[in-house]
Amino acid sequence: MNRIKDLREDRDLRQIDVAEKVGIDQRSLSNYETGKTNPDSETVVRLARFFGVSCDYLLGVSDSNLPDRRALLAELADIEKRLAEIRRYLSNG
Repeated sequence: MNRIKDLREDRDLRQIDVAEKVGIDQRSLSNYETGKTNPDSETVVRLARFFGVSCDYLLGVSDSNLPDRRALLAELADIEKRLAEIRRYLSNG
């Protein structure tokens, strides 16, 4: 699972930082990165969500590291909400 390591290093994160955010211990993350063990499906999903990529990308099924559709839609909804707040603020000013 070198993709986990690549994604982590691309973001200048330490193993402990990722492990804490994802809810696993640092030793497990280290083992995933070195290929000693493989994460279970739930952990793959949590890692994919954390990094904003698809599970297929993490598992090596796809070479596209674009965020999955659900993550993009959630991000878009957050942006739209923030824009609505800004519009309300500007219209009241």
